[in-house]
Amino acid sequence: MSVKIHALLLPALFAGATLAHAGPVEDAVSELQRSWEVIRYQTPSREREKRYEQLAARAHQLSQSLPGRSEPMVWEAIIVSSWAGEAGGFGALAKAKQAKALYESAIAIDPRALDGSAYNSLGVLYYKVPGWPIGFGDKAKAEANLKKALEINPNGIDPNFFYGEFLVEQKRAAEALPYLEKALAAPSRPDRQIADAGRREEARELLEKARTAAAH
Repeated sequence: MSVKIHALLLPALFAGATLAHAGPVEDAVSELQRSWEVIRYQTPSREREKRYEQLAARAHQLSQSLPGRSEPMVWEAIIVSSWAGEAGGFGALAKAKQAKALYESAIAIDPRALDGSAYNSLGVLYYKVPGWPIGFGDKAKAEANLKKALEINPNGIDPNFFYGEFLVEQKRAAEALPYLEKALAAPSRPDRQIADAGRREEARELLEKARTAAAH
């Protein structure tokens, strides 16, 4: 039996908001963020799995050294989720479970960190991962978490894109249109040019697909 965990290449994550550069912790997390963006949007697909594995090790060291901070946990989870998407198979499911636990720990510390990115990314996991008996996927939990992310960051590119994607995948294309349009209109994030450009291209493609589906 094969397990497919599709498009777990999140979030910048899924990635959420840009950190204010207020100190060494923020600088370290921003470095993870920038490295993720380069792998996700500028690295050949054949090289991504290994690069994510290496970045995940760096992220784990940082989150372990800062157990009281949610931001490193969120970014470790994003990186592990992306690694899962590249790896595939049952190994991917184990990584997805690891990412889920990290998101939940980050939410317990500070649910609003990185503009609610942990909720957004956890919601994506819930709709990308297979459901019972193989995995923990759950469409109702996915929608609940994605909506929490939108409550925290209603104008953000990522929460609008991923809720729109969820709705398209649930064959609710007409409902998805305003969220995808809002994702395209979202303000640019400082120092997030790579991620914003990549996400906007994904939003444009998905919006075209949703408009076609909604018209039929």
